[in-house]
Amino acid sequence: MKIYIISDSLGVTGNGLVQAAVVQFPNDEFKIERYPLTRTESLLQGILKKGEREQAVIVYTFANSQLAEFAQKFCADHNMPHIDAMVNLIKTLSEVTHHEPIEEAGINHNMNSKYFDKIKAMEFAVEYDDGKDPSGFLKADIVLLGVSRTSKTPLSLYLANLGYKVANLPLVPKTRIPDEIYRVDPAKIIGLTTTPEVLNKYRRERMIAYGLDPDSNYSSMAQVRDELNNANQLYRKLGCLVINTAQKSIEETATLILESLGEGDN
Repeated sequence: MKIYIISDSLGVTGNGLVQAAVVQFPNDEFKIERYPLTRTESLLQGILKKGEREQAVIVYTFANSQLAEFAQKFCADHNMPHIDAMVNLIKTLSEVTHHEPIEEAGINHNMNSKYFDKIKAMEFAVEYDDGKDPSGFLKADIVLLGVSRTSKTPLSLYLANLGYKVANLPLVPKTRIPDEIYRVDPAKIIGLTTTPEVLNKYRRERMIAYGLDPDSNYSSMAQVRDELNNANQLYRKLGCLVINTAQKSIEETATLILESLGEGDN
């Protein structure tokens, strides 16, 4: 089970609460992902949509009441399990003190330029997710390519949380590759691949999650092999680094990418 901790500050409060809670369930496996410095509705929406796809439990700690209301409404509208770990405490303190909260995030942390760089990087990742705007490839620090279900979006957001501007492009059959890709420094391009068996499994699970027939062309082994072969041909043409994500976590893949850029120790 995945748990998303989303905050307009660093998410330390939410993380502490979640860590204290999950230890009460020793027989269950939880994967916790933190999304700090989430300060715009567009960025929050992108993270929540990803959470919906991954059936995550959403825990948020927003000082900004508008963001809290946006998260609450989105989760309610999409039947997503969610917990606001701040609103009740702030509301109670406001009633007791008869003062309105200032709704300023991060005032108990030493905010510096690196934090604001992360905000910009997260917004960049959402704006240029799934090849929405090809101009993003020329502005990005890292460009991720891969067929459907090779972890492009989660990896983009993870790297963005480290401060890197990431754009990604899904390699869809019979779809033309944007010219901008061929103008990007190959050292910045990462080709994501996997094994046919793993990709077939993920795609079948996705179809079942959407209530569709898992035995579709999208998830067939023939289609999977064909897409992976075409992707590998493109990677060879581009001369980019190729990473097989089949047995790797998002963190492991990100480490390999940063090492390839000579930034593994950052």
